[in-house]
Amino acid sequence: MKTKILKTEQEYNEAIKRINEIIHSSENAIEPDSLEGEELELLSLLVEIYEKEHFSIGAPNPIEAIKFRMEQMNLKQADIAPLFGGKTRVSEVLRGKRPLSLKMITLLHRYLGIPLESLVAGNEKIKLKPEMKQKLLKNPSIIDFLKIS
Repeated sequence: MKTKILKTEQEYNEAIKRINEIIHSSENAIEPDSLEGEELELLSLLVEIYEKEHFSIGAPNPIEAIKFRMEQMNLKQADIAPLFGGKTRVSEVLRGKRPLSLKMITLLHRYLGIPLESLVAGNEKIKLKPEMKQKLLKNPSIIDFLKIS
């Protein structure tokens, strides 16, 4: 297979197929510096880039991220109340009646290991007014940054 930037789903599927062929071609471990090892590494990077562009999964809703971590750690609302400033606040936040504060976000990240991106970027309620968004998107540096991320 000729290695190049994957631009179509067909090229992506061919790359996946080739990766599987390389992996299953030998019972022995693939040496990283071998031709197969280098091809496998290159194809893996190309597939990763394609997947980030086409199958990107955004950050979860912050409340869902908190509930998910609570479930993983078998925690109740009372267990995490100190992170919110009390039982009433944790209840209000989890019901969507109160927004997360910067302090809550910091503590949730520090003590429960919830990624900051899940607590911040997933909040769809925070938006720019349309006129402010247009003003912001006139800046070439910002446009370039948004294309990269």
